[in-house]
Amino acid sequence: MTYCLAIALEDGLVFCSDSRTNAGADRVSSYSKMHRFSVPYDRSLVLLTAGNLATSQAVVSQIQRDLEQDAEFNILKASYVSDVADYVGRLSVEEQGKYQEQGGPNAGFNAAATFILGGQIKGHSPELYMIYPEGNHITASDLHPYLQIGETKYGKPILDRIIRPETPFETAMRCAIVSVDSTMRSNATVGPPLECLFYRKDSLQPNERYCKLEEHHPYLAEVRESWDDSIRSAFDNLPTLDAVFAEDE
Repeated sequence: MTYCLAIALEDGLVFCSDSRTNAGADRVSSYSKMHRFSVPYDRSLVLLTAGNLATSQAVVSQIQRDLEQDAEFNILKASYVSDVADYVGRLSVEEQGKYQEQGGPNAGFNAAATFILGGQIKGHSPELYMIYPEGNHITASDLHPYLQIGETKYGKPILDRIIRPETPFETAMRCAIVSVDSTMRSNATVGPPLECLFYRKDSLQPNERYCKLEEHHPYLAEVRESWDDSIRSAFDNLPTLDAVFAEDE
């Protein structure tokens, strides 16, 4: 299991992901879910992955091979980020099809993978897409300007309460970190290191703001403690039920 999210802001795009790939009783492993492809001043793209690791690794590897071999279509030849989303969806479906051919529909595992693709190509506005295992994709809306893949339910409430298109990027990055940390608190299959990146609109640069937070990073520990204290304080300050009980007397 994993958890990745991306946020579309007026200032640009925020990406955040965990790195855990396995969390059994005797084994914990990690693998980066954030992949970056960029040509300075021309295009900057970020791909987040969730689901079957073999499928997502194969997709990323094929993207890199197509670049190296100057394939008929690769991410450098795309005019829009949506074109790249179509391309990633097509690669994903092809890779899943290989497993079905080898093992049949009852092979004993799920080869599905889901992706979030975001970034900007020169001459166009930043774009953000979630790519389903079937190869189709959706984009974020002004009402819900974020996308999630993987274990989404625990980190969604804070995004709904905080994130708006006009939210400052630093606030959005902190919100994303809390969203992922809240998920780690409730699900052991999501874990550090956390990667968080901000792409500033029209910069066409790969890493304007990037951080990687290991499990015992001082900032992550401080955020956890501060968030826990703030939630307890807010709960203690909620109106009591005395007036409600009095109505029934």
